[in-house]
Amino acid sequence: MADESRRPNSTIYVGGLDTTLVTVSTLSEVFIPFGEIIDISLPKPEAPSSTDLHRGFGYVEFEDAADAKEAINNMDQSELYGRVIKVAMAKPDRKETGQPGLGSTIAVWEQEGYLERHGQANDIMEPAVEEENGGIEDPMQGLKDLDVAGPRPE
Repeated sequence: MADESRRPNSTIYVGGLDTTLVTVSTLSEVFIPFGEIIDISLPKPEAPSSTDLHRGFGYVEFEDAADAKEAINNMDQSELYGRVIKVAMAKPDRKETGQPGLGSTIAVWEQEGYLERHGQANDIMEPAVEEENGGIEDPMQGLKDLDVAGPRPE
Protein backbone atom coordinates (compact mmCIF):
# COMPACT_ATOMS: atom_id res chain seq x y z
CA MET A 1 0.00 0.00 0.00
CA ALA A 2 1.28 3.41 -0.87
CA ASP A 3 0.16 5.19 2.30
CA GLU A 4 1.14 2.40 4.66
CA SER A 5 4.24 4.22 5.87
CA ARG A 6 2.18 7.34 6.55
CA ARG A 7 -0.42 5.45 8.62
CA PRO A 8 1.42 2.42 10.02
CA ASN A 9 -1.05 1.84 12.88
CA SER A 10 -4.21 2.19 10.84
CA THR A 11 -3.68 -0.62 8.33
CA ILE A 12 -4.93 -4.11 9.12
CA TYR A 13 -4.14 -7.48 7.59
CA VAL A 14 -7.10 -9.71 6.71
CA GLY A 15 -6.16 -13.33 5.99
CA GLY A 16 -7.96 -16.57 5.22
CA LEU A 17 -10.16 -15.02 2.53
CA ASP A 18 -11.94 -17.06 -0.10
CA THR A 19 -10.03 -16.40 -3.33
CA THR A 20 -13.09 -16.56 -5.58
CA LEU A 21 -15.85 -14.87 -3.57
CA VAL A 22 -14.19 -12.02 -1.66
CA THR A 23 -13.64 -8.77 -3.55
CA VAL A 24 -12.65 -5.21 -2.64
CA SER A 25 -16.33 -4.26 -2.35
CA THR A 26 -16.92 -7.24 -0.03
CA LEU A 27 -14.17 -6.11 2.33
CA SER A 28 -15.48 -2.56 2.17
CA GLU A 29 -18.97 -3.71 3.22
CA VAL A 30 -17.54 -5.83 6.03
CA PHE A 31 -15.22 -3.20 7.52
CA ILE A 32 -17.07 0.09 6.89
CA PRO A 33 -19.02 -0.18 10.21
CA PHE A 34 -15.73 0.35 12.09
CA GLY A 35 -14.74 3.65 10.46
CA GLU A 36 -13.79 5.49 7.31
CA ILE A 37 -11.73 3.33 4.95
CA ILE A 38 -8.91 4.99 3.01
CA ASP A 39 -7.72 2.06 0.90
CA ILE A 40 -8.26 -1.67 0.36
CA SER A 41 -5.80 -3.88 -1.49
CA LEU A 42 -5.97 -7.55 -2.40
CA PRO A 43 -2.58 -8.74 -3.74
CA LYS A 44 -2.91 -10.59 -7.04
CA PRO A 45 -1.62 -14.16 -7.47
CA GLU A 46 1.98 -14.44 -8.65
CA ALA A 47 1.19 -17.12 -11.24
CA PRO A 48 -0.21 -15.55 -14.41
CA SER A 49 -2.24 -18.69 -15.12
CA SER A 50 -4.10 -18.48 -11.79
CA THR A 51 -7.87 -18.06 -11.93
CA ASP A 52 -8.04 -16.67 -8.38
CA LEU A 53 -8.96 -13.02 -7.84
CA HIS A 54 -6.29 -12.59 -5.15
CA ARG A 55 -3.87 -14.51 -2.92
CA GLY A 56 -6.27 -15.09 -0.01
CA PHE A 57 -5.35 -12.04 2.04
CA GLY A 58 -5.68 -8.30 1.88
CA TYR A 59 -5.07 -5.00 3.61
CA VAL A 60 -7.61 -2.46 4.81
CA GLU A 61 -6.40 1.01 5.69
CA PHE A 62 -8.55 3.14 8.00
CA GLU A 63 -8.48 6.89 8.51
CA ASP A 64 -8.03 6.46 12.26
CA ALA A 65 -5.85 3.93 14.12
CA ALA A 66 -8.59 3.47 16.76
CA ASP A 67 -10.94 2.26 14.03
CA ALA A 68 -8.35 -0.31 12.93
CA LYS A 69 -8.02 -1.62 16.50
CA GLU A 70 -11.81 -1.84 16.83
CA ALA A 71 -12.00 -3.80 13.57
CA ILE A 72 -9.33 -6.22 14.83
CA ASN A 73 -11.09 -6.71 18.16
CA ASN A 74 -14.44 -7.39 16.51
CA MET A 75 -13.50 -9.29 13.33
CA ASP A 76 -10.53 -11.49 14.24
CA GLN A 77 -11.55 -15.18 14.10
CA SER A 78 -14.95 -14.29 12.63
CA GLU A 79 -16.48 -16.08 9.65
CA LEU A 80 -16.71 -14.72 6.11
CA TYR A 81 -18.21 -16.90 3.35
CA GLY A 82 -17.80 -19.98 5.52
CA ARG A 83 -14.14 -19.38 6.29
CA VAL A 84 -12.59 -18.17 9.56
CA ILE A 85 -10.61 -15.02 8.89
CA LYS A 86 -7.55 -13.67 10.66
CA VAL A 87 -7.52 -9.93 11.30
CA ALA A 88 -4.39 -8.33 12.76
CA MET A 89 -2.33 -5.16 12.58
CA ALA A 90 -0.41 -5.09 9.30
CA LYS A 91 3.37 -5.25 9.48
CA PRO A 92 5.39 -2.93 7.24
CA ASP A 93 7.03 -4.49 4.20
CA ARG A 94 10.66 -5.33 5.05
CA LYS A 95 11.76 -4.41 1.55
CA GLU A 96 10.60 -0.84 2.14
CA THR A 97 11.92 -0.52 5.70
CA GLY A 98 15.29 -2.14 5.00
CA GLN A 99 14.99 -4.29 8.12
CA PRO A 100 16.70 -7.69 8.04
CA GLY A 101 14.72 -10.88 7.72
CA LEU A 102 12.68 -12.85 5.24
CA GLY A 103 11.79 -10.59 2.34
CA SER A 104 14.62 -8.20 3.05
CA THR A 105 16.90 -7.03 0.26
CA ILE A 106 19.94 -7.03 2.57
CA ALA A 107 22.05 -10.19 2.72
CA VAL A 108 22.34 -11.64 6.21
CA TRP A 109 26.14 -11.20 6.32
CA GLU A 110 25.83 -7.54 5.29
CA GLN A 111 23.51 -6.68 8.16
CA GLU A 112 24.86 -4.30 10.72
CA GLY A 113 26.41 -6.10 13.67
CA TYR A 114 26.31 -9.58 12.10
CA LEU A 115 30.05 -10.19 12.45
CA GLU A 116 30.09 -8.92 16.03
CA ARG A 117 27.34 -11.39 16.99
CA HIS A 118 28.54 -14.39 14.99
CA GLY A 119 32.32 -14.03 14.94
CA GLN A 120 34.89 -12.29 12.84
CA ALA A 121 35.65 -13.16 9.23
CA ASN A 122 39.14 -14.35 10.22
CA ASP A 123 37.72 -16.84 12.73
CA ILE A 124 35.80 -18.75 10.10
CA MET A 125 38.74 -20.68 8.69
CA GLU A 126 40.83 -22.68 11.17
CA PRO A 127 44.54 -23.02 10.46
CA ALA A 128 45.82 -26.44 9.34
CA VAL A 129 47.16 -28.58 12.18
CA GLU A 130 50.86 -29.36 11.90
CA GLU A 131 52.34 -32.64 13.10
CA GLU A 132 55.45 -32.91 15.23
CA ASN A 133 57.59 -33.83 12.20
CA GLY A 134 56.81 -30.45 10.63
CA GLY A 135 54.39 -31.64 7.96
CA ILE A 136 50.69 -30.92 7.74
CA GLU A 137 48.40 -33.63 9.14
CA ASP A 138 46.98 -35.90 6.45
CA PRO A 139 43.16 -35.56 6.43
CA MET A 140 42.89 -39.07 4.92
CA GLN A 141 44.77 -40.69 7.81
CA GLY A 142 42.67 -43.29 9.58
CA LEU A 143 40.31 -43.76 6.65
CA LYS A 144 41.91 -46.93 5.28
CA ASP A 145 39.65 -50.01 5.14
CA LEU A 146 36.57 -47.80 4.88
CA ASP A 147 35.88 -49.15 1.41
CA VAL A 148 34.61 -52.35 3.04
CA ALA A 149 30.95 -52.22 4.03
CA GLY A 150 29.63 -53.65 7.27
CA PRO A 151 31.12 -54.07 10.72
CA ARG A 152 34.87 -54.31 11.12
CA PRO A 153 36.20 -57.84 11.48
CA GLU A 154 37.87 -58.43 14.82
